[in-house]
Amino acid sequence: MSRIEEAFTRVKRRDFLPRSVQAVAGLDIPLSIGHGQTNSQPTTVRMMLEWLDPQPGDKVLDVGSGSGWTSALLAHIVGAKGRVYAVELVPQLVTFGRKNADKAGIKNAEFFQAGDVFGLPDHAPYDRILVSASARELPHRLIDQLKVGGKLVIPVREDVLEITKTAKESYETKTHPGFMFVPLV
Repeated sequence: MSRIEEAFTRVKRRDFLPRSVQAVAGLDIPLSIGHGQTNSQPTTVRMMLEWLDPQPGDKVLDVGSGSGWTSALLAHIVGAKGRVYAVELVPQLVTFGRKNADKAGIKNAEFFQAGDVFGLPDHAPYDRILVSASARELPHRLIDQLKVGGKLVIPVREDVLEITKTAKESYETKTHPGFMFVPLV
């Protein structure tokens, strides 16, 4: 079993949802977590994690952490020597995500309120960055927060971009078309 498959087995989506939608947690659809945000479709999350390819010991930034589910999945994948920095704009979701991760026993993830600067540059550089909402254009400030050799997976409009930083000022992009996400706010 891969680390991603194991994470999906151990980190239950239901535990990261509002009570009002917990009964349908098993459906492969996005579910509302309030505040105009969603908990993404599990199949999409799995694909994005596979493209991101987090490794044990990685330092990961999770942008748009929402209910904390992707942060908890990432925390499980990177293991005890890894670290997840979860950043969310909506204050109520920062609290919701933190509480959900605490209840799930996640010890290697920290939750932060998004500020004026995109991402979380104070803790950079990161091995991996995952974004769970759609940007209008690629935010280069996130690429700046990646280590050389690091990966960023981000929805931009209807595509998911898989970006590998190849040098301080350059990167390669692989495009995965045909996705819908809530807008990155």
